[in-house]
Amino acid sequence: MTEEIVQPEPDYWNEAKTPLASLLFLLPWIAIYEFGVLALHREDPDSVRNGADFWMRSLLTSAGAGQLLLPVLVIVILLGWHFLKRNPWQIRLETQAGMLAESLLLAIALVAFGQIHDFVFRTASSESEPVLTAVSGPVTRAISFVGAGVYEEVMFRLLLVPAAFFVFRLFEFPPKWAAIMAAISTSFLFALAHHVGPSADAFNLFTFSFRAAAGLFFASIFLLRGFGITVGCHAAYDLLVGVLLAS
Repeated sequence: MTEEIVQPEPDYWNEAKTPLASLLFLLPWIAIYEFGVLALHREDPDSVRNGADFWMRSLLTSAGAGQLLLPVLVIVILLGWHFLKRNPWQIRLETQAGMLAESLLLAIALVAFGQIHDFVFRTASSESEPVLTAVSGPVTRAISFVGAGVYEEVMFRLLLVPAAFFVFRLFEFPPKWAAIMAAISTSFLFALAHHVGPSADAFNLFTFSFRAAAGLFFASIFLLRGFGITVGCHAAYDLLVGVLLAS
């Protein structure tokens, strides 16, 4: 008599980190952003796009490819990653719901850290926090923040963190230290990128230090919890701070 092999129940904590789970979680964010940009600013979509999105689409345009190829490339990268890892082609709906809940909890934690950072900075420094004025309506801001959550994470975490990890490994850093150095270095690039270009923010130590810390927070989530939750956390944080708490 042969014994029936019982397959173990899928583990949420591991399943949520897989590229396929990230892809399925990411698709609604991409759809909301891409359709929102076209619906709100069909004549000048670049006015809504954030820096990372604009830079990557500009590179595609200069290479002779269409700008709309960018979301397709993101999907291809995640599918290729899935093939390389040889994960099963099965994702539970509960995992997607859990990823959304985890993203919201992490975003709230980052909001709390931002409040602490604000208090400490005001106490220790005479430099004041810059006043951010809403230059567009809440719907336009929401669409722009969703795009920032998606494409800033594509550029700085999905692409640059592995690239930096590879570079540090070339210099014979142990894997753990290569990951730490990749997270730190890309976090400073993330903060610096907000102060580069014609539409960049004026340099301010308060915003730069917070963005560097936030970049390290997102990089840590990327390394520990996967790409999908990183995007969800970033987008949820921007929506909380830029739309809900700003109104």
